[in-house]
Amino acid sequence: MSKTYLPYDPDQRLLLPAALREWLPEDHQAYFISDVVDQLDLSEITSRYEGERRGGPPYNPTMMVKVLLYAYCVGVPSSRRIATRLHEDIAFRVPAVNNTPDFRTISDFRKDHLAALSGLFRQVLVFCQRAGLVKLGHVALDGTKVRANASKHKAMSYKRMKEKEAQLQGEVDELLRRAQEVDEEEDRRYGKAKQGDALAFREGRLERIREAMAALEAEAQAEAERAAEEGREHPGEPDDKAQRNFTDPESRIMPGAGGREFLQAYNCQAVVDHEHQVIVAARATNQASDKGQAMMMIEETITNVRAVPREVSADAGYYSASAVADLQALGADPFVAPDKTRHGHQPPPAPRGRIPKDLSPQDRMRRKLQTKRGRKRYALRMATVEPVFGQIKQGRGFRRFLMRGLEQVAGE
Repeated sequence: MSKTYLPYDPDQRLLLPAALREWLPEDHQAYFISDVVDQLDLSEITSRYEGERRGGPPYNPTMMVKVLLYAYCVGVPSSRRIATRLHEDIAFRVPAVNNTPDFRTISDFRKDHLAALSGLFRQVLVFCQRAGLVKLGHVALDGTKVRANASKHKAMSYKRMKEKEAQLQGEVDELLRRAQEVDEEEDRRYGKAKQGDALAFREGRLERIREAMAALEAEAQAEAERAAEEGREHPGEPDDKAQRNFTDPESRIMPGAGGREFLQAYNCQAVVDHEHQVIVAARATNQASDKGQAMMMIEETITNVRAVPREVSADAGYYSASAVADLQALGADPFVAPDKTRHGHQPPPAPRGRIPKDLSPQDRMRRKLQTKRGRKRYALRMATVEPVFGQIKQGRGFRRFLMRGLEQVAGE
């Protein structure tokens, strides 16, 4: 007697449930994203289409927003991969209601409405506040490097640019000299097109290098003007090690985690509420250092949620006496380490007795973080913001931006 199996017929005709709500488990993330987007004000996006009478009807903007947000939530930011999933993945077909925009339509929609899509962040924060997910009892600030859509091998230092400029100029001059000397026999043997292509390539390369040099010189001059206003000295010209990337000029070479490698990247900042790990402020910067970011990020937090956090924790990269004083002036209690510490390092116990009046701001903060309460509050940082970066990078696989330029990257 042969074994009995459950039915298997590759040619079996199937009837999917008529209602989209029956295609997936009722608690599926696709439904959640769809319900949230239905509550958002998308007028900034839809208004772009209301007065347009040319061409055929566009895809519904609400549907496009749902597809994009769901795609990012499940780690599929590529427009080509999104377009493929719309054909192959039921979880994508549900928010799209079986619409299948191609990758170019998806990419153009994201690019055209990047500012409006970024603005949805604040609307979602309002929902989180209403749901009691944002308490602002303790927020943690940290940064993480996310790779730019550019190779670090396409970057060149100012010193190398000067050397390459002279080399290319010599090659251009030589090609022009040879072009005047070739006769018809050489034209037939080598072909004018080859020499013309070589000349055009070198001239184009020379032009890009000169543009990059001019940009670095302009940045150095601007920094010199700021230094003069602040009473500092600055030479007014780029350092020989100053670099610029030809693919994404606004990205920078930055040290990766632990300083083990250098990346062509952006430094992404986030303020996270401890209660439920909700991001309350986020921005991208092309400054490798976290110095000077603390106040900007907390001010952005206040703008987003219209309240001042009671406590703020951040690592030594954010410490400065002025940053601590400014946070205190806002009404926040800062726990910002003045010194770098290794994970698991236990600081010595706080000295007993009254705090000396002549202690420096750094020593006051060191003493504060050595107290039992200070250690406990500062330890919240690792359990608040670092897991969020892990969820973004490891869980969703978002380790590289798709767009180029600081403004575009900030929106993404």
